[in-house]
Amino acid sequence: MTETIANVLPHLKELKDIWRQQDFHLNREQQEQYDLLIATRRERVRQLYAEGRVYKGSYKPKAEDF
Repeated sequence: MTETIANVLPHLKELKDIWRQQDFHLNREQQEQYDLLIATRRERVRQLYAEGRVYKGSYKPKAEDF
């Protein structure tokens, strides 16, 4: 089911805007949609980490001042 959602970020932004307009509450249907989108996003990020497609930065040891 989660593979059918192409890009979740615009949908999440839209739901967050609705959440603000509704005094920081979502109805049951909106909450279910939000939970699905968050799960999809987390799955996608895990996949990117597993494939090694995430920049992790270089390691720089701290200089010790004595």
